[in-house]
Amino acid sequence: MPEARIIPITPKASPKRANAGSPWTPRLTASPPLSLYVHYPWCVKKCPYCDFNSHAVRDEGIPEAAYIEALVADLESTLPQIWGRRVHSIFFGGGTPSLISPDGLDELLTAIRMRVQLDPQAEITLEANPGTVDAGRFRAFRQAGVNRLSVGIQSFNEAHLQALGRIHGRTDAIAAAEAALTHFEAVNLDLMYALPGQSLAEADADLATALALGPQHLSCYHLTLEPNTAFAANPPDVPDPDASADMQDLVESRLGAAGYGHYETSAFAQPNRECRHNLNYWTFGDYLGIGAGAHGKLSSHEGILREARPKHPAAYLAARQTGEFAQERRWIGAAELPFEFMMNALRLNKGFPRRLFAERTGLPFEAAEAGLLEAMKQGFIEIDNETLRPTIRGRHFLNELLMLFLAA
Repeated sequence: MPEARIIPITPKASPKRANAGSPWTPRLTASPPLSLYVHYPWCVKKCPYCDFNSHAVRDEGIPEAAYIEALVADLESTLPQIWGRRVHSIFFGGGTPSLISPDGLDELLTAIRMRVQLDPQAEITLEANPGTVDAGRFRAFRQAGVNRLSVGIQSFNEAHLQALGRIHGRTDAIAAAEAALTHFEAVNLDLMYALPGQSLAEADADLATALALGPQHLSCYHLTLEPNTAFAANPPDVPDPDASADMQDLVESRLGAAGYGHYETSAFAQPNRECRHNLNYWTFGDYLGIGAGAHGKLSSHEGILREARPKHPAAYLAARQTGEFAQERRWIGAAELPFEFMMNALRLNKGFPRRLFAERTGLPFEAAEAGLLEAMKQGFIEIDNETLRPTIRGRHFLNELLMLFLAA
């Protein structure tokens, strides 16, 4: 007989809030929209540029059943923090979530639906690696309830895929994209540029192939050599800053001419096909994060709380025994909130309504005034009626813009 589960009805004690360094105390009058993020930490192998929480599959394989049980228990332990709130989107990220079996995904989504108020029109995204899927698997994922697929193409060039350590080739990439577009009404393709040895013409060829496939959404990322990665330890020969800037300009102009709106730093979408889950992040909405290394942000009358789960899959699975999945929990102090909000909202090229700052942080707009005035002085932002948006200069110097909102 399976062990009975008892779902707690009151939240665990929260850490104390800290508002030192700010004359304001956050006072939220309404809960932001809520999303659910589910982390699947395994990959076939670790790519040399990747700094995400991912772990190569070992000889013993993936403990799928135990991991699904832990995810469900993790979700149950957090339910008191989200009672009565509707979940508007779910995102399965990784790692390589497409390694999960279709039956396992169906079991997990069924468990989620039984425990949360899931919007009937919820966007449910699964990340997929072209080297781990086929048309039959995509069809089964769609039947399980996934309605949006994000395919990690990165490049269609064989040499560049090899340099990136990807397990798929050009043929796999095209076949995966075509299968995704056959079975899903919403598909994103991930591309990277400024790759080792890449020319402007080769970057253009990747864009041309992607556009010919006709996805509803494209995410185009500049390759960065992140700390604690194989590329950081042994840096490859990548395009210089001027060549990289030319590639960025090419991406923006090519996709714009093809009818894709550049709505966020790295995101391009056909009209009304933006990623709703990511828009919730960028508008400083709430998200519950479950799974190894997952992060969450939850708002309440007490303030805004950030949580993090244990990063290593073994440590996360061990938390199933105690029911204590949140390894870190801390309130975002009032002095930090302007930076936290702007770090997300200023990624939106069309900006955000002025009122959103108070709605999502619980602080008056004046709390961000010093940073905003300096940003305007430096030509990083502009205010049109009640909308605040980054200028082209602000978009190109986003890190410098965000630094203006760091607490002194």
